[in-house]
Amino acid sequence: MVSTLRAFLAKPYMAAVFFFAGVGYDTLTLTRIDRLLDNLVLLLYLSLLGALIVLLGRDDIRRLAENVLPDHPRLVRWLALAYPYTPMAIQFLLGGLFSAYAIFYFRSASLTGSGIFLGLMVALLVANEFLKTKLSNITVVLAFYATVCLSFFTFFLPVMTGMMGAVMFLVGAALTVGVVMRLLQLVAKGNPAWTSQRTVKTAWPAFTAIGLLVGFYFMNWIPPVPLSMKFGGVYHEVRRTEEHFELTFEKQWYQFWKRSDNPFPADEPVYCFTAVFAPVRLETTIYQHWYFRSPGGDAYAHADKIPIKISGGRAGGYRAVTFKQRLDVGDWRVDVESADGRVLGQVKFRVEPMYGRPTDLVTLSY
Repeated sequence: MVSTLRAFLAKPYMAAVFFFAGVGYDTLTLTRIDRLLDNLVLLLYLSLLGALIVLLGRDDIRRLAENVLPDHPRLVRWLALAYPYTPMAIQFLLGGLFSAYAIFYFRSASLTGSGIFLGLMVALLVANEFLKTKLSNITVVLAFYATVCLSFFTFFLPVMTGMMGAVMFLVGAALTVGVVMRLLQLVAKGNPAWTSQRTVKTAWPAFTAIGLLVGFYFMNWIPPVPLSMKFGGVYHEVRRTEEHFELTFEKQWYQFWKRSDNPFPADEPVYCFTAVFAPVRLETTIYQHWYFRSPGGDAYAHADKIPIKISGGRAGGYRAVTFKQRLDVGDWRVDVESADGRVLGQVKFRVEPMYGRPTDLVTLSY
């Protein structure tokens, strides 16, 4: 029975099954980016990964693993016995971190601006499943570690401090540099084989990864975590009750999928409603940035930019509405942007003349 189970688990497609099962589990269990337990688990993963990097880089532990003796202290024997399994443990921890980041960043991402970074996270998640042989190379592992470490600080620091922006991101980058340097110090301490030249050769890919992420941030390619857009649409009317917003829009009986107006009738007032999630204690300003493209035009042009102060804590997101009248016929787009210009999401609709058309209005509560 045991041999049958081993043979079944060794089948080539089982790696894909476990991969998708793990990602699916994380999707269901990782709820809020500011949830303390989730962040503590990720912090534990980072700590364990750092310890494994030190273990991987210690030549004395490697030599001991090759010739462990019964009279060695118990802790030393445990480390020696664990050493051959270090790459597998590293692969597991990296997989857990990349999976969580892919989910958190996807919720904050707009593919127009941050698709490259999101694609990178997904690519690293997939690549980790095929890099087991490379994860015994400390240079490769340290570069991965710098990536997951800075990706963690990018949303963890705003969650903890209630502040976000370029300063917080650069603080995270500086902390990542400090952590990487400390790991290298622990690896090199009392280890004659670790010359300064070898340390620099090992460290530069990690520092290059940090530099690339800093560049991504200032090109607005990194999603504005921990903010995320939960809902958005345009409506004929928006009314606030004690607990909900009542959103009125056109909907025919067969349009079961429809939750906002598109197309929108010309010469009528239009309300743009959005809900943006922010962690508890975080207060910031977002913008509804309106763009217009005339019929037959190639590019959208700026029409208006409306600031909205939001505060965090509500699971469904901070709800806000802006109002405009007499929109020109053509294509319209509302980008929901963070204070530093990164796009959380978009609401697109088309304005058309619809005189004399019967209107069936329904109301959605949010």
